[in-house]
Amino acid sequence: MEGLTTSRRDFGPHKVLPVKIYQPDKFIPSEENMDLLTTYKQDYNPYPVCRMGSIKPRDSKYACGDKMECLPTYKADYLPWNQPRRELLRPEHHYRPASTRFDSRTTHQDDYSVKGLVNTMSCKPLAMPKLCNIPLEDLTNYKMSYVAHPMEKRFVYEAEKFRPCEIPFESLTTHKESYRGLMGEPTKSLKPPARSCGLDTTFSNTTEFRDKYQAWPTPQIFSKVPVTYVPPEEKMDLLTTVQAHYTYPKGAPAQSCRPVLSVKKGGHFEGSTTTKDDYKQWPGMRTEIVKPVPQLNIPTEPLDCLTTMRAHYVPHPPINTKSCKPSWVGPRGNIPVEGQTTYTISFTPKDVSRCLASYAEPPGYIFEETDALGHRIYRPVSQTGSQHDSRLSVDDSENPNQRELAVSA
Repeated sequence: MEGLTTSRRDFGPHKVLPVKIYQPDKFIPSEENMDLLTTYKQDYNPYPVCRMGSIKPRDSKYACGDKMECLPTYKADYLPWNQPRRELLRPEHHYRPASTRFDSRTTHQDDYSVKGLVNTMSCKPLAMPKLCNIPLEDLTNYKMSYVAHPMEKRFVYEAEKFRPCEIPFESLTTHKESYRGLMGEPTKSLKPPARSCGLDTTFSNTTEFRDKYQAWPTPQIFSKVPVTYVPPEEKMDLLTTVQAHYTYPKGAPAQSCRPVLSVKKGGHFEGSTTTKDDYKQWPGMRTEIVKPVPQLNIPTEPLDCLTTMRAHYVPHPPINTKSCKPSWVGPRGNIPVEGQTTYTISFTPKDVSRCLASYAEPPGYIFEETDALGHRIYRPVSQTGSQHDSRLSVDDSENPNQRELAVSA
């Protein structure tokens, strides 16, 4: 197999020259000192500045003894009127509380008095077990109607035995048949050769900060020697102010006024209490449930299960209505569509004439006068001068030779 690809055939190798590395000039430190001047120090020169005097007037040390007249504009201009006070328009208070004592009773308490419970007797029969000597009939429709049919034996298919193929396996693939292993040239690497750094000088580890900013000598920190602790020789007095000044020479410990409990070591425990002795259980009877008297009389006859629809509806035979729709005569032939409509028959085309009012001077008319409403009156040229003819408006242009024309100014 040929070892060429599209990239190797189209893109041939070119001569690669080594990259020229720019070698900077050797740094030569300047012998001059830095002036440390800025634009601010050079352009902004100091000027003599004098202190400005205060514009605020000085406070007088001596207060004025005259009394200040504190009369505002509102009090001077807006004076109260001498008018009598108006009485309030509210209804008179006629309510007087009752002198009798309030009984605090409601309408419900007055009308509905408390009645005692009514003991009613239950008419419900006692639940007695019903004993029957007749045996239970366990026959059902399924048991009586079911017929057991004999089941046929299920057919089981026998699986065919595996028969191996007698032809030997070739173990050949399309790759083995079509692609022969041809010897080709080994693949060449297009990676450029590794080159070392062109600078032979050692890397300088000095910086501008290390050269110009040297470390200042730091003075030794003075530490004060602590004073050694000397324990006192006297013993510590552990008495408090209360113990030292408030003493009770004739005092005695307080005695308890609580009587000493006599503990019974033996005997029968008495379990009776005041509640058990005074509050005896009363003989109570269970009150029966108060049931309302049934007022509905249940009919004894069985329900007929008839509705109003079933009782009154009378079925009628259906009536076949006759259809007035014309019968279909089949598909029509190639008859041309009649293209005549009422509009095409009745419409009469008319010429669109230009309105006479659009002219500055209408042709065939002579200006006569302007009426009180501002309409300009025109008269036909062929008219002999009769004044009793009716005037013609701007939109009426059917017979301009017999009427006058009036145009708005």
